[in-house]
Amino acid sequence: MFASLSDRITASFKSLRGKGRLSPEDIAATISEIRRALLDADVALPAVRAFTAKVRERAEGADLSQALNPGQQVIKIVHEELVEILGGESRDLNFAKNPPTVIMLAGLQGAGKTTLAGKLAYWLKDQGHTPILVAADLQRPNAVTQLQIVGERAGVPVWAPEPGNGVGDPVVVARSGVANAQAKQHDVVIVDTAGRLGVDADMMDQAIRIRDAVQPDEILFVLDAMIGQDAVNTSIAFRDGVGFTGVVLTKLDGDARGGAALSVRTVTGQPVLFASTGEGLKDFERFHADRMAGRILDMGDILTLIEQAERTFDQEEAAKVAEKAMSGELTLDDFLKQLQQIKKMGSMKKMLGMLPGMAQAREQLENFDEREVDRVEAIVRSMTPAERANVKILNGSRRSRIAKGSGTTVTEVNQLVQRFEQAQVMMKQMGGGVAGGGLGRMPGMGKKAKGRMAPQQPRKKGKSGNPAKRARQEQEMQQKAAEKPQGSVFGVNQIPEDFDPSTFDASELSKYLK
Repeated sequence: MFASLSDRITASFKSLRGKGRLSPEDIAATISEIRRALLDADVALPAVRAFTAKVRERAEGADLSQALNPGQQVIKIVHEELVEILGGESRDLNFAKNPPTVIMLAGLQGAGKTTLAGKLAYWLKDQGHTPILVAADLQRPNAVTQLQIVGERAGVPVWAPEPGNGVGDPVVVARSGVANAQAKQHDVVIVDTAGRLGVDADMMDQAIRIRDAVQPDEILFVLDAMIGQDAVNTSIAFRDGVGFTGVVLTKLDGDARGGAALSVRTVTGQPVLFASTGEGLKDFERFHADRMAGRILDMGDILTLIEQAERTFDQEEAAKVAEKAMSGELTLDDFLKQLQQIKKMGSMKKMLGMLPGMAQAREQLENFDEREVDRVEAIVRSMTPAERANVKILNGSRRSRIAKGSGTTVTEVNQLVQRFEQAQVMMKQMGGGVAGGGLGRMPGMGKKAKGRMAPQQPRKKGKSGNPAKRARQEQEMQQKAAEKPQGSVFGVNQIPEDFDPSTFDASELSKYLK
């Protein structure tokens, strides 16, 4: 969504790098680039003016940090002002003191209200609530049926006493839905209302009557983030008509410029509470202004990535796999389990896009094929349990069979096995360095050097290449040999020169053998 805006804003900072101080011309040029980037992204003109005015005031003011260079100071200011224009600190939903809490959805037709109702119900259910959906959109064809299907997928009941398609009174349905929730002890009621292709008096009047009938604790304005400048007019019309307490942005996974997200807070004064980032029920998240600002400035969104991992991964299982990996015992079965956990987190592109600095690899990221993960999984699933446990047994015929079974080529199988073996070696080396298993190569610490260290043998002195010096060395060696006492293996006593072997009596040795 914000790819173009992110590239333009981050490019405007390049001219500031390496400068010792900022001149008024530098500040003006940077702000001018940011202004053009925001206008190209369909951000409303009032929001652009307010944003650039604050950035200019702070950049030229006295609140610059001495710990940062000029370029970093401007980036810091832009980041803080982006957080402010996106809504500042995020807030929680306002829950009623006496249940049920009534949440009313309002917005134009096609903004995604019905799908969003199911996503919000699924999210609330995951938070420990017991929501119920109320089908009060009785005008759009098959709107009631769609809500029933979405509710079934989310595992949430749907109150739909009327078939819709122009039949029934939406005010009566909404009022009876709240009464049913009280009787069935549901603590949250989500009312889906009708929309139009454009703002008109009939739609606004119906929404006002539903609002007065159910007295909602929250009125969420569902805004399509892809409609551009018209988002300003639509949000003002709903603000002045029905009124709303928060905004939900849908279709943030699209390729539009995303100006609506940066305009709605400034224009309406109401915060963005949630964002829909895909078609699945789980593609729904709390909207955090600071994290969204980080994505725009290519600083990443590690916190959201961690939260998704914590919701998806089994921590106990992950700890076991990590221990096996560090000991070099990781198998393809373990790899397959972790791959399935990662797939539960959602799109790989989306996760990689949350890493800092990924804007520099945007082209590679866009060309990433999500089906590659499915191909890897197919290859592993085509192996027998023995082959997953020990890839060393994969000979040519086995690899050919695996390739045919997974619909891939032998080359792809070989590449996967090779990468897995390299990962095994790397993880084992990491584990050895941490746990002490890799200390065997250090002197005196491994299996080859038990006990004390072996004494170092003195190096023999080589003969000199200088004839005079070599003659002197040989003379010294002869002199030392002459001075050294000549002994036997039993001692160093010299044999007397007048010793006569014929006088030696061998019988004298018998007394030493008793």
